Amino acid sequence: MAPIIPQKAFAIIGMCLCFPHFSYAQGAALLQPYAGEETRQIKSLSEKDVEDLRAGRGWGLAKPAELNGYPGPAHVLEAAEDLQLSPETRARVEAIFNAMNAEARRLGALYIEAELQLENAFSDKSAEPEALKRLLADAEALRAQLRLTHLEAHLETAPLLTRHQKMLYARLRGYDTGSGHDHGGHH
Repeated sequence: MAPIIPQKAFAIIGMCLCFPHFSYAQGAALLQPYAGEETRQIKSLSEKDVEDLRAGRGWGLAKPAELNGYPGPAHVLEAAEDLQLSPETRARVEAIFNAMNAEARRLGALYIEAELQLENAFSDKSAEPEALKRLLADAEALRAQLRLTHLEAHLETAPLLTRHQKMLYARLRGYDTGSGHDHGGHH
């Protein structure tokens, strides 16, 4: 009796034959995209994710603001000297950052806990449809609150900067692509 070869193996073999530059390693990566992640305490979060959430870091949640001309308080403070922030503006941005960071840390810890509860439901084989819906709703509500916290900080920070400071900020952050977008926060 001939061994049964999974369809994915045929697909990889076919890709290797049709595309000589396609390597076995690339094929294995397609079959094993989560290899190594099974040892994580919370499978859906990397160690860096957990560290970022505990530290109140942005986690990419404010990209709609950041990439559309609404500078974030953390990065404004990092570039304070280049932006020539007045002492008053710097103090106001620091206050926005401190409030945002405290709330982001609080929500980040709660989000980690919600993801851990979801993880536990599957690891202890107790996941059931109704409980799963509740666990997901809890986790996603916390993620939405966390995202709102970061986005609101961008909304509060942008009006404190001059148009020139916003343009300089965009350039410092590598967003000055010459595409004609107004990075002043107003369109």
